Amino acid sequence: MDQYCILGRIGEGAHGIVFKAKHIETGEIVALKKVALRRLEDGIPNQALREIKALQEIEDNQYVVQLKAVFPHGAGFVLAFEFMLSDLAEVVRHAQRPLAPAQVKSYLQMLLKGVAFCHANNIVHRDLKPANLLISASGQLKIADFGLARVFSPDGSRLYTHQVATRWYRAPELLYGARQYDQGVDLWAVGCIMGELLNGSPLFPGENDIEQLCCVLRILGTPSPQVWPEITELPDYNKISFKEQAPVPLEEVLSDASPQALDLLGQFLLYPPRQRIAASKALLHQYFFTAPLPAHPSELPIPQRPGGPAPKAHPGPPHVHDFHVDRPLEESLLDPELIRPFIPEG
Repeated sequence: MDQYCILGRIGEGAHGIVFKAKHIETGEIVALKKVALRRLEDGIPNQALREIKALQEIEDNQYVVQLKAVFPHGAGFVLAFEFMLSDLAEVVRHAQRPLAPAQVKSYLQMLLKGVAFCHANNIVHRDLKPANLLISASGQLKIADFGLARVFSPDGSRLYTHQVATRWYRAPELLYGARQYDQGVDLWAVGCIMGELLNGSPLFPGENDIEQLCCVLRILGTPSPQVWPEITELPDYNKISFKEQAPVPLEEVLSDASPQALDLLGQFLLYPPRQRIAASKALLHQYFFTAPLPAHPSELPIPQRPGGPAPKAHPGPPHVHDFHVDRPLEESLLDPELIRPFIPEG
């Protein structure tokens, strides 16, 4: 930790505080995510290990945030990431009006390239949302926060928790309690993000899980076994019933969107997960090849992070131990051997 000079605080998540810092020797600006162990006997949090593993698996891609180093410090450890200036949630929040069509295409294209790369490496992110899509000073979008990511089992035999993904971007199968799912949960989230970019506000802003389903049903209509045969096998299918609602045409929901945009959006927002368009296939959709073409990253808005205290994102329980920059590394309570496999060589 003594290799870095802390420049300021960026924010706080469920498993750690994120700081802006400068590497003293090289002058490189990085983001340091400090993860504290609440109880030493609990070991490294699973989410932190998943994030490290996922990023080690897919470290070389321009659309995924780069993990530069992992090292123990104090009563925990630190992940050093490339520094990114802002995130897509800030871009949408500061936009005076919905983004221009060329800008929406550019952001979506970069997102799909990152998602396609993750899926090609059997990584399911499980928490895609604008706040986890970071923006560099040059306008580049990169997927970040792999704390919920998992290595995907192609045969579909592995069980997962359905309590993943931020509610507004959570796929219907998760809302119905699915324990077996695939990349479709990411593709639904991509559709929600696309709709938000086109609309200037979230498409499905539910206050709880039931209302979240209601938001989806108001637009896509009530799901039925005829439309979605697998729905009858989901754990909570018989626990929840809704009155019949017909789907609303997407052109009525997003009246300013182009026909190509609505066609692609409709291929993401499908009830049957396996019918959702793959990220790699979506990149070949006519939407990206009709005027206006995707904007160059240099033409995209890059808001500065707001001054003052950064907003907290779903804070977890208070940390038992705090970090001190001047604390000698030798006093670390964490056994370095636990994370040695994840530390880059050289």
